[in-house]
Amino acid sequence: MAEKFRLLGLPGSLRKKSASRAVLRWLQTALPPDVEMEIFELGEIALYNEDLDDDRPAPVRALFDKVKAADGLVVLTPEYNHGMSGVLKNAIDWISRPGYNSILKGKPVAALTTSESPLGGVRAQSDLHMVFLSCLSRIVLGKEVTIGGTAKAIIDGKLVDEALQKRILAHIDLLLEEICLVQGRKR
Repeated sequence: MAEKFRLLGLPGSLRKKSASRAVLRWLQTALPPDVEMEIFELGEIALYNEDLDDDRPAPVRALFDKVKAADGLVVLTPEYNHGMSGVLKNAIDWISRPGYNSILKGKPVAALTTSESPLGGVRAQSDLHMVFLSCLSRIVLGKEVTIGGTAKAIIDGKLVDEALQKRILAHIDLLLEEICLVQGRKR
């Protein structure tokens, strides 16, 4: 049996009932049998301090280890003030060190956004692309996944919009293709 694909989900919100977390939890149950995904909570990650690059706090080391071990990342952030969440940007700042040679270099990343607005976080999507490209990550190309109208798409903490479910799973297929390309692996 082939080794499973290991994904790491990063929710860009600290809220327990956030749309980003709800989508990641749904995705955990919807992934094909050859894929597993862990969700890493960012609430314990200290504010980035370059003085600590050589002596990272324990939660930051844990994040670093999980990102390094993952075949790919699934990043979901709400849009706050027309950009990605501060908690997610802070986590990326930690794991993006050393610059241009971090564990994010060459790492396949699926970037998704959520918003109550019909736009679904398109400006946060742009932020994610810019930041991960500057880290030399491999952003999944194709139709972007922005999840708008979250109050109707997510009911009682569950993603119920079937069209969105299909779009997300198609995007994850693109992420798996990118992982195969990077690793020289077949699916």
